[in-house]
Amino acid sequence: MRLSRRPWSLVLVTSLLLGAVPAAGQVGAGAALPPGGLGTLTQNDLALRIRTPDIEVRFIPLDYRVTRLLARDSWESLRSLVESRRQAIDSVATLEGVSRPGLALVSFFAQRDNARFDPQTLTVVVRSRVFSPLGIVPFSGRFTSQQLDVRDQVSAIYLFEEDLPVNDSFTISYAGMVSDDWQGKQRTLDRERARVAPRERADGRPAPDDSATAPPADSGR
Repeated sequence: MRLSRRPWSLVLVTSLLLGAVPAAGQVGAGAALPPGGLGTLTQNDLALRIRTPDIEVRFIPLDYRVTRLLARDSWESLRSLVESRRQAIDSVATLEGVSRPGLALVSFFAQRDNARFDPQTLTVVVRSRVFSPLGIVPFSGRFTSQQLDVRDQVSAIYLFEEDLPVNDSFTISYAGMVSDDWQGKQRTLDRERARVAPRERADGRPAPDDSATAPPADSGR
């Protein structure tokens, strides 16, 4: 697979300074898809976690096929947050030549004072293929310090070369540790889809195209 050859810090700085036409294929706030928020799931239902002695990592796929299953308040806060970084997200995608990147919200939580973290080393593994982030769009300048005190946290939107296979399985890896919990979430996701479908029909909302990805995010833990 193709990986970004730019230093990740350069991608961050450039993406925040440049404007860009939205990447083709990305689904934004005005796209003709039914609104989310008809479900009952929480962010924890979608989160993968890795914990080291220094850092806890939380990874939430930002794919409409699963985020639409969140409860309304969560959906709306996620949607608003990602739109606040829309220009930076589109800039990174354009720089990398990717029409529809996979997106994820990644948060780092410090377990002790002066905890160090390396955001670029987090990877996604799909059927033995390793996907490193193409770009990282942070929510604060503290993200680039790569150091936190106990109970501090920072978050960013990660861009990957392809949509995450949220209807199948994938793993995440950080600091030599792996979270493979996504496959185990499929039963919960399937039950919630079954609950949401009748509500969509009752509201006159067509079922979404499962190939479409809407990138909402949330900073709450």
